[in-house]
Amino acid sequence: MDTLELDTRAVRRLAVRRQHLSGPRLRPGPDGLREVLRDLRCLQIDPIGVVARSHELVLWSRLGGYRHADLDALLWEERWLFEYWAHAASMVLTEDLPLHRRLMRRHPGEGSRLEAWAEANGELREHVLDRLREAGPLPTDGFEDRAAVPWESTGWTAGRNVERMLELLWFQGRIMVAGRRGRTRLWDLAERCLPAWADRSERTDAEIEERSAEHALRALGAGRARDVRRHFVRERYGDTDRTLERLVAQGRAVRARVKGSAEPWFVHADVLPLVEEAAGVGWEGRTTLLSPFDNLLCDRERTSLLWGFDYVNEMYTPRAKRRFGYYVLPVLHGDRLVGRVAARADRRRGVLELEGVYAEAWVDDEEAAPGLAEAVEGLAGLAAVGSVACTGPVPPVWRSALAALC
Repeated sequence: MDTLELDTRAVRRLAVRRQHLSGPRLRPGPDGLREVLRDLRCLQIDPIGVVARSHELVLWSRLGGYRHADLDALLWEERWLFEYWAHAASMVLTEDLPLHRRLMRRHPGEGSRLEAWAEANGELREHVLDRLREAGPLPTDGFEDRAAVPWESTGWTAGRNVERMLELLWFQGRIMVAGRRGRTRLWDLAERCLPAWADRSERTDAEIEERSAEHALRALGAGRARDVRRHFVRERYGDTDRTLERLVAQGRAVRARVKGSAEPWFVHADVLPLVEEAAGVGWEGRTTLLSPFDNLLCDRERTSLLWGFDYVNEMYTPRAKRRFGYYVLPVLHGDRLVGRVAARADRRRGVLELEGVYAEAWVDDEEAAPGLAEAVEGLAGLAAVGSVACTGPVPPVWRSALAALC
């Protein structure tokens, strides 16, 4: 096939469409969850719940209202998902187990400080495995600290020997998160957590890299080698350029040129039917709010390149130095990122506080206003609060629409 000719707008639209942020909205039941998760491939887990947990926000942005019980059933009953490390701690698909086994086999790196620490603490490792064998699932405080050599760190992990050993065994695939008690993880042996149908086979590095790159490329819509490297199983692809060339030779991807970019781009064969739609004048998107850790913009460099949107997570920035706020949700309108909403759910008072609403400098009309107001109202529903209060600045172009809520 000839090289595709794309512009930046078409690339944005392909990404938005492949991320289920445009097009027909799926029904928010188990089947809809499965389809979204199959295309995203991973769902980052983050403990911060200022409005809602990140994975809840990601699914809400795509499906609207959905039942948390349906997601829990996929995770803890069917074991269709499990918790593991993708580009961060995430929910991943059990059918992708062979792809994650590469990290399981190689962790920790040979000659690393962690490997030396683990070898020195064999008694702690065996204690953890024995306790789980006898009494699992168990929380972190269900184990004794039998470390012969303490874990030394300048960060928060210093001296947290049991937690470090649990994390090591989790990365190695020997133990898994069997459930949660609130936000507390319950650990158990992997063989008790994985369903009988899970594919435990070993794949070659080439097979793993190709399959992982295909998942990333489908989710991206169109991407460069560097985009693929930073998506899904971040930086675990080996030689991405060669992997993508193999996919082209096999007819599973095609080359593309993007106007204004000197780098080669690629589009997965499964995405080709959407290319004409992305280039059309009748393309329609939606207006929604995105998690700070949303799959669409987890690669900040790509977000800046395609959307001209520079996003900095200010949660760990001193209050006086924040530009926008502590927990800031980007506003997606169609194929553009048009603003940001700093929000906080005060569940004691039953109020979603908008601590600041900001339009991008180039936004000079009210086009996104009705959709933004609807998205804010939906966000209040997700956060299980009954009202919205504007406690910070609101741009004039959106003030009238939001005033009806505040």
